[in-house]
Amino acid sequence: MLAAQSIEILGAVAGFCTTFAFVPQLIKIQKQVGRDLSHGMLTFYLIGVLLWLAYGIFLHALSVILANAATSFLILLAILLKARKERRPTSVSLSSEQVPERT
Repeated sequence: MLAAQSIEILGAVAGFCTTFAFVPQLIKIQKQVGRDLSHGMLTFYLIGVLLWLAYGIFLHALSVILANAATSFLILLAILLKARKERRPTSVSLSSEQVPERT
């Protein structure tokens, strides 16, 4: 049988892995606007994580609480970054045919 401390460490490592697995998505949003991430998916994911957070609070499970609080923060950050990036006008690159010649 696993000791309570070992179980808590297991939960903390699992929470760390699943929480920080979302960081590459934040980087992708920062670099590419996150076109392949829908607001619906991010919102639904946030709702699920908040429900896990509530579950952890009811059980007084610190590893569940910390992991889901951190993941909620990262998802909110992703939603805000995506919204901000989508509001910015995209730069238009001119082809060589559109660039006037210098004389």
